[in-house]
Amino acid sequence: MATNGTSDLKRKQGIVSSLCKHFSLDPKAFSSQVPGNDIKTLYINILKSSGKESPQNNDEVMKWIAFADSFPSDSKACHGGLNELNTDLAKKSVLLGNGFTPSEADVIVFSVIHSSMIALSTPEKEKLPHVMRWMDYIQNSEDLGALFEKILLEKPVFEPQIAKAAAKPEVTSSAKGTVQNTKIADKPDTEKNAKKSDSAKKAKGDKEAVPEKKAPEKEASDKDKELSVSLLNIQVGLIRKAWKHPSADSLLVEEIDVGEAKVRQVVSGLAKYCSPEDLTNRRVVLITNVKPGKLRDVMSEGLVLCASNEDHTKVEPLLPPEGAKPGECISFSGIDGKPEDVLNPKKKQLEKITPNLFTDEKGVATFKGIPFMTSAGPCTSSIPKASIK
Repeated sequence: MATNGTSDLKRKQGIVSSLCKHFSLDPKAFSSQVPGNDIKTLYINILKSSGKESPQNNDEVMKWIAFADSFPSDSKACHGGLNELNTDLAKKSVLLGNGFTPSEADVIVFSVIHSSMIALSTPEKEKLPHVMRWMDYIQNSEDLGALFEKILLEKPVFEPQIAKAAAKPEVTSSAKGTVQNTKIADKPDTEKNAKKSDSAKKAKGDKEAVPEKKAPEKEASDKDKELSVSLLNIQVGLIRKAWKHPSADSLLVEEIDVGEAKVRQVVSGLAKYCSPEDLTNRRVVLITNVKPGKLRDVMSEGLVLCASNEDHTKVEPLLPPEGAKPGECISFSGIDGKPEDVLNPKKKQLEKITPNLFTDEKGVATFKGIPFMTSAGPCTSSIPKASIK
């Protein structure tokens, strides 16, 4: 590792202190081990003392330990490693762990790169937005303030989402304003008609005034609700079995585990793009509150969401990250709401929502640019800038 003895010792002391805090151990018990051992050995000794077994993703932990061990202490030489880390963090919240739960790998890498990040200028930090976001999350979630100088982070990343969230009330307000203006404009006519004859006032006043005032408000409310992705119950599924549709060459039938007592049978138009073998044991994203119905005499109880390029020559199901559990619901940051029990085909909710579903330039599935999130990270596709249906 390209560093002198003093900085190497200080770096390992920081790793031991943060790992001991992570595992709720006393770092003094390991202080004598720091000078004569590398990062890997220190980690193994601390893990054994914690009484915890090696994680299932131990190979990934070792990969990040190797990254930490080879990370240069020279601030000028560290940019390559930081750029690599920034790219890796673009699609996930933590290096390893269950979605948003930091792992020992996160703690080790944080400890190693901290001094380099502190030394960067503001413009240099702005070029590493994902690393900065991750550093801020680790230092707060692991409560490392007493061990490391706090990295201050301005958070402009959230501004676009706030702007999007604010856009809906503006539209709603405008819609309500239009309804109110219409009422105001109609009122004089009603009054004029009322003055013309008492009989007209009795005939039209009760019948026309009440329905016309209430109906537009209800329609505006329904419209807003239909445009929200929260209307859809989107879940992670695992295809247990797939086969060709008995009477349609373009269709496949899948049995999908969504964490319920019984698997769901779903018919998908994927026969041109995937074989049954390709889909078996594959994770997918599906809408589970569509109205069940038969497709060519075979019952379908869901809709598998797929990404498609512009000319539809390439189509593939969205892929939840490894670690996402069958049945867990997809979430969208800043968007809350309870999904419909069953979507009403007559309201055409899907037709109004799907134009806002697409993958970004990195293949991350989004609703209006907000990622499809699971406990293990975002759902993705190998097709960037694709439509999702």
